[in-house]
Formats: sequence, structure tokens, C-alpha cells
Amino acid sequence: MRVIVVGGGEVGRTIAARLANERNDVTLIDADVEKVREIGDHLDVEALVGNGSSPTTLLAAGLESAEMVIAVTNSDEVNLLACLMAQTTSASTVKIARLRDPDLIAHSELLRRAGLHLDLVINPERVTAQKIRRLLEVPAATDVVPFADGEVLLLALRIPASSPLAGARLIDLAQLRPAERVLFVAINRGGEVLIPKGKDKIQADDVVYAITSKDGLGELQGYLDVGARKVRRVIIHGGGYLTRILAADLVSDGMHVKIIEPDVEECRALSTDLEGVMVLHGEGADPELLQEEGVSGCDAYIALTPDQESNILSALLAKRLGARSVHALIERGGFAPLAAAIGVDVPLSPRLTAVSSILHFVRRGKTLSVASFSEEQAEAIEIQAMETSSIVGRPLREVHFPKGAIIGAVVRGEEIIIAGGDTVIEPGDRVIIFALTSAIKEVEKAVSVSLEFF
Repeated sequence: MRVIVVGGGEVGRTIAARLANERNDVTLIDADVEKVREIGDHLDVEALVGNGSSPTTLLAAGLESAEMVIAVTNSDEVNLLACLMAQTTSASTVKIARLRDPDLIAHSELLRRAGLHLDLVINPERVTAQKIRRLLEVPAATDVVPFADGEVLLLALRIPASSPLAGARLIDLAQLRPAERVLFVAINRGGEVLIPKGKDKIQADDVVYAITSKDGLGELQGYLDVGARKVRRVIIHGGGYLTRILAADLVSDGMHVKIIEPDVEECRALSTDLEGVMVLHGEGADPELLQEEGVSGCDAYIALTPDQESNILSALLAKRLGARSVHALIERGGFAPLAAAIGVDVPLSPRLTAVSSILHFVRRGKTLSVASFSEEQAEAIEIQAMETSSIVGRPLREVHFPKGAIIGAVVRGEEIIIAGGDTVIEPGDRVIIFALTSAIKEVEKAVSVSLEFF
């Protein structure tokens, strides 16, 4: 596939690297000469210096033969113009734009009426706010991804030493499993994701990836000994666009929200824009301020400033002072595992949420959704099984699936089936697959004919 990526920031660079690794023909455009040189030196992509909304630049990048244009600069106008140029050149080109202006997003139908059809609008901040909201609903989880309209959940949970799973073999978990309503599809151990086998043991401090139904969530939390406490009090450090979205959402959920922001004018704006939120002028890394504002009794401390080092430090300070869980916004790739290793409970990455959204369009065939995990070491893919599939009509134990991948759940109408050896997939079922990134190509090959990926 020939793809043009407009914008060489964290989102653009990450998606360009991912697509290039999957052997797509990628051209990246950015106006920053140094950034383009650095990307060209480190990624297997063609990197061009120029304005991503310029017809001349886009044509030089191969617009006329591009199958997909992904515009993810920090400028909504540049992103829209790039997609408009793509539409004018070929209506069949897939067009993806990053938009931040709430007014543009709210009136996207006007863009359609004007002749600009966007296949996907990405708002990383909005998606990240939704992700944080889900995480606060399951406070013990470090990641929560819904599938099948929210009826199936894939959760990442850190196993405490007190858990009955610590030291247990997966093959022995039948006695602990609540009516077979959970399947452990992967383990992150020391930053490395692996697909476990029956004889593998879960160790204390492992992060396990578990698939369960929405109705089975409470039982899962119970026997993992991770609790199911309610989040009521939240402190947010930083007052940017993401904070505005998140704070409004949390207040609507009935939570008590405080925001700490060092800029006086931003504090005034936040106080005006957000009802029911206490806005405090100060630094998130000020221990006296945190203690005065009751950080020791807060359920979640969330650091969302543009400075990821500040986010990590203030989150660790809040944890030391007694915050039950701490989240930190981390934009740069590779920092999330480090932050988790030194005590940040939940590293947050708008970059990866955007990548997950875009991968939905890259995967071929009946792909319904895609989620990327652990700094892109793994993916969960939701597909629809076709009648001609080789995995349809026979028990999964008889299906040969690539190493590094596992079928986790099957959704048939309103029925949720956590996959096992006796599970039989039927045409039209939604099938949720967990796979290491290294196995994605093999998964696509394995299902290319049977699931009509090609």
C-alpha cells in the first residue's frame, strides 16, 4: 500500500514507522528540515521537506498513486487541506485527519456537505480522555480496551504478591476461573510481552492481559485480589485541552475533581470554562500544595502537562504522598516502560491511541477494530469470520494458528464466548485475536483466504 503521512511529530513518526515495518510504501512530509533529516536517517520511509497542504508537495510525494493519506500535523487547517487535495485527486483514497478544534469536530457534517469525505477523524486528546475514564472505572487495570460494543473487555492487570495467581500455572487455573469467563492471552514480564502456554507460571508483578465479558469483570477482579473500589476524588496536574475534556467528563460522572495549573491566566480560563471543578494555582511537584489539597486521600492523580518529565516526577511524588493510583502523560516512545518500572501505575500515550485508530484502516478485510499495546509490542484485532473461513465449523484445538497469536473471544449475537479448545466459530461471529506485533503478518497470511483479508 502506498501511504502519505503529513506531519512528522510523535503521532506521524510512529504511524510511519509502523506502516513501513509492515512493508508499506510510505512517504512522510514535514516542514521542519532537521526533523525530516532525522526521520529519513532512522526510518525506512521517503521523507520530504515541505508544506503538507501544498499541491506541489503532495504531488511530489506521489499523491496521484497514494491509497491512503494520513494528515496528523498540529494544524487542523493543514490536515483538512491535505485531505481535500487527496479527495480532488482520487475520491477512493482513504483520508484520515487529526482535528483538535471542537467546533470543527462538532460540525464535521458541514465538511461532508462541502464535498470533503473523511474516512476517519482522529482526536488523540478525546480518545485519551475516554481511555482514562475507562481506566478509572477499573482502577486496578493499567489498560482497558472494549470490543464488541463494550461487551468484551481486554484488561491489563498487575498481579500483586497477595494474588492467588502469583506462582500458579495457567493450566491449573480452572479451579480459580469463574465458569471459564476469562482467558489470559498474554503476559508482560519485565517489559517483554509473551503469549503464555499452559505450563507457564504467573509471577508476582507480572502484567497479565485477560479477556472477559463485561458481566464477568467483577468476578475477575475478585479472584485476582485487585479489588473493585470506586474512584471518587481525582487530582489533575496541568490545564491543557486534554484536561478540559477529561475534567468535564469526570464531573458528569459524579467525581470530585481538582486541577493544579502553574499559569495564572490558564487558571482563570479553566475556572470560567469548567463548572464544578476546583482550580488551584501552583506546581504539581510542590509537596506542601499536594498535602494541603489532600493527595493522600485521592483515588487518582493524573499528570497531563506537556512536559513528560514533570508528569513522571509529580506522579511519583503524589504516589509517595499517598495517592492510590498515579497516571502520567508520556508522548515520547520508549519512556512508558521506564515510567512503569519506577512506579507510575498508568503511563498514558495519545500517540498510541491514534496509532490504534489508524491501524483499523490498514488491516485488510473484515477488520472491525484494532488496539495496540505495550509500546506496540502486541495488537488485539477484532474481525468478522466469513463462511469460507478454515477456522469456521471445527473446534479451535484443530485450528493451526500462527505462533505468537491466540484467539481470545467469540461474540455471537448477544452471546459472549471466551475461547477454549472446544469453541467452534460460526460464520458472522466476531472474533477477537491477540497477537505479538512480530506475528501480525503471519496472522494476516493465515487468515488471508479463510477470512477474506485479501
